Amino acid sequence: MSDNDLTGHRVLAIVSNYGVEQDELVVPVEHFRDRGAEVDVAAVSAEPVQTLVGDKENGQRVEPDLTLEEVDPASYDLLHVSGGTLNADSLRLNDAAVEVLRSFTSSGRPVAAICHGPWLLVEGAEVGGKTLTSYPSLETDIRNAGGSWVDQSVSRDDASGWTLVTSRTPNDLSDYLTEADAALTETPART
Repeated sequence: MSDNDLTGHRVLAIVSNYGVEQDELVVPVEHFRDRGAEVDVAAVSAEPVQTLVGDKENGQRVEPDLTLEEVDPASYDLLHVSGGTLNADSLRLNDAAVEVLRSFTSSGRPVAAICHGPWLLVEGAEVGGKTLTSYPSLETDIRNAGGSWVDQSVSRDDASGWTLVTSRTPNDLSDYLTEADAALTETPART
């Protein structure tokens, strides 16, 4: 993974309180923090986030820093959207999560989404004209929403005035985080 210094950058990770894939939340949060970024985890409620491993087994519990309703999206440089089938399905039905996403895309700030995370982009009508990857079961949803789906470890698309980084599964985290780091370092730091 990248050794980029992310000091001065702020990352927002948004999740539901149940069903996020453990490694798709915990690994990126630790990665960004280890490189100096300030990272906040925003959940639907202030209750602990119960992660899952493989959509089945309980994983770590993560304390959110704030709720989605409390987020000021303008104060962050990159949006990270984790997968996990239950998490992504719940998150895409949350109006606050969709509004956070749209704040990033409309202002040209990068979004990084992994596994089922791109469902939020489909719901927010933000995949039209974009090339992205995801967990394979989202291919039809992405194509129906006007996106181009590719089967590769990571996809980066800079079209439409904002950067989108996507990956398929936790197995792709190394490539995903390298591209997310690059997108973040191209954004001016908030020092």
